[in-house]
Amino acid sequence: MSVAPESYQHSYSGFARSLHWIVALLVLTIIPVGLVMGQIENAPFNLYNFHKSLGVSILVLMTVRLIYRLLHGAPPETNIPAFYRFAGAATHWALYVLLFLTPISGAIANMYYGAATPFFGLFEIQPFVEKNEDLSNFIFARHKLLGFAVGALAIMHIGAALFHYFIRKDGVLQRMLPGA
Repeated sequence: MSVAPESYQHSYSGFARSLHWIVALLVLTIIPVGLVMGQIENAPFNLYNFHKSLGVSILVLMTVRLIYRLLHGAPPETNIPAFYRFAGAATHWALYVLLFLTPISGAIANMYYGAATPFFGLFEIQPFVEKNEDLSNFIFARHKLLGFAVGALAIMHIGAALFHYFIRKDGVLQRMLPGA
């Protein structure tokens, strides 16, 4: 019987893995929805509401993720060169920051637009700022750029995970896989 690399034994907790994959699924859903919204003139209102609801979900789950990560840390990475550890940490923290800034900027822009932010029809977050469409448009433009940055970092993150799995075969990806 073969012995799994030591890094397999240093997996994330089931809770951390669940949060990771749920947020990943939401991000991989919200980005195409946002792109489609931008390409369709007068996109259906329910598409915007779905996008906003996904953004609220990401913000809430990222808050839980950050608190959990700060309290529990990450499992140690063994046999990983310092460069890969640094690159991974930088990418993870950049994703964390962007996954907070992007939905917050969208919610703020939406409020300045004068619209409520719905959550899957269960409730709405009402605007608490005075309507200002110029400021709303300015913030929405930055929100869009942040969304592209999230997409770029997500592609890098996925690419790095596949690199570790197929090329380095060092068990990094397995630490986050369900059932690890």
